[in-house]
Amino acid sequence: MAGIVVVFDFDKTIIDCDSDNWVVDELGATDLFNQLLHTMPWNSLMDRMMKELHAQGKTIEDIVEVLNRTPIHPRIVPAIKAAHALGCELRIVSDANLFFIETILKHLGLRDCFSEINTNPSFVDEEGKLRIFPYHDFNTSPHGCSLCPPNMCKGLIIERIQASESLEGKRKIIYLGDGSGDYCPSLKLGDGDYVMPRKNFPCWDLICKNPLLIKAEIHEWIDGEDLEKILLGLINKISIEENAQFLSPDCKLQTISVSTHEAMPQALRVQL
Repeated sequence: MAGIVVVFDFDKTIIDCDSDNWVVDELGATDLFNQLLHTMPWNSLMDRMMKELHAQGKTIEDIVEVLNRTPIHPRIVPAIKAAHALGCELRIVSDANLFFIETILKHLGLRDCFSEINTNPSFVDEEGKLRIFPYHDFNTSPHGCSLCPPNMCKGLIIERIQASESLEGKRKIIYLGDGSGDYCPSLKLGDGDYVMPRKNFPCWDLICKNPLLIKAEIHEWIDGEDLEKILLGLINKISIEENAQFLSPDCKLQTISVSTHEAMPQALRVQL
């Protein structure tokens, strides 16, 4: 399916927790984290926590061991592999960080499924300490979006993806996310795109306040099994629609038989 770009959030979308909290909690630094939580931006706090953990003798190997047992729903990996096998281009837009995301994806055998990871940069310095930096440098060049945290506006990233699509030939976008930071990119999607907010999570709540602001078709999901069914159903739906455009009038009169994973997903109906 060369005509589809699937954009995933990472925390609580691909994995079933917040990767920052998971590492901090599993390495025994929760109390310090909570003490510092309201003193600095989250992204800066995570960089500080990596310094503190390093000072306590925690190694990169300790962090990797924790990341390799991050909780994930058993249907997420098959769903991602299936979407990739169907020819969709898969990207990640996440407010986690590159080291956490790549470590987990490599452990799951999924790294090669994604053409692009947009997230906060991170690297291991010469002392063996993980450093984490903001995607947008909010001190020198703030992004100016009131909906998003200072270190990352996912809406700007979606606009960049859309701009590149307009040059290459527009493809449909399916966006999956859960958090309040996923609301801004949801607003940027257009007619013919799809947004999959996780039900009863912040992005879903914000959408439900005024669903008419969303131009994309809305399909909520609850867990990994739900995500797999709806995502592959949407990919199949788009495939049928695109194939129908190239059929002759005579062919269109015939029954189109396509192997479907599940019945086609229905768009969300929200009480206004």
